[in-house]
Amino acid sequence: MSKDQIFAEKTRAVGDFNFGEKTAEVFEDMLERSIPLYREMQRMLGEIAAEFAVPGTNVYDLGCSNGITLETLGSAISTAGKNVQLIGVDYSEPMLEKARQRFAGGNLSPKLVCGDLNEGCAIENASVVVLNLTLQFIRPLFRDRLIRAIFNGINENGCVILIEKVLGNDSLFNRLFIKFYYDMKRSNDYSDTEIAQKREALENVLIPYRIDENFELLKRNGFGSVDIFYKWYNFAGLIGVKTAR
Repeated sequence: MSKDQIFAEKTRAVGDFNFGEKTAEVFEDMLERSIPLYREMQRMLGEIAAEFAVPGTNVYDLGCSNGITLETLGSAISTAGKNVQLIGVDYSEPMLEKARQRFAGGNLSPKLVCGDLNEGCAIENASVVVLNLTLQFIRPLFRDRLIRAIFNGINENGCVILIEKVLGNDSLFNRLFIKFYYDMKRSNDYSDTEIAQKREALENVLIPYRIDENFELLKRNGFGSVDIFYKWYNFAGLIGVKTAR
């Protein structure tokens, strides 16, 4: 696993963060060191997906990157004895190539699709749809359209699982939680230069909502039951279920 040093060297002009070749090469190290409780989060994703997955349906990972979450979903669902079609969607070809390498010759054979979620996404016959740290990179203007498309493509009693970086409802806690997050990154061997430059690179690319805004986003687009299943300072996971009307 290559070490993430993308922002280690001080530069005058920091470009926007992207999921291109450089990121794809170090992505797993980036996740391990940047996302709190990442392994537990993955375990929870698999556990929930296995509960809601229905044999003969599709299970989607939108923003699937290098396939790590698809692998988690597939393993948990197959262990539960359910046969589903895994579908991963991502706009980054370097990430999709890493996903192809991950699944080459293995037992899991997900369908990998190159597509920009800002332009919409066709969801059909779905029992589970996952957006793991994905929606935050979709322009706010298009988020309702995407969530509505997911709702329309999910079968009754199917679920959407949403994990996001979030803003606090109170400015005091927002500052405090961000401080704790950067402290975590320092403890995982990121320098102050790396933290500052990545923050700048993400400024106009990752646009977080508050938890209540994400909650309302799911509710107003049709999901009848919504709850929080994961929370760590400025990160949160929500689940929405398409209940019978």
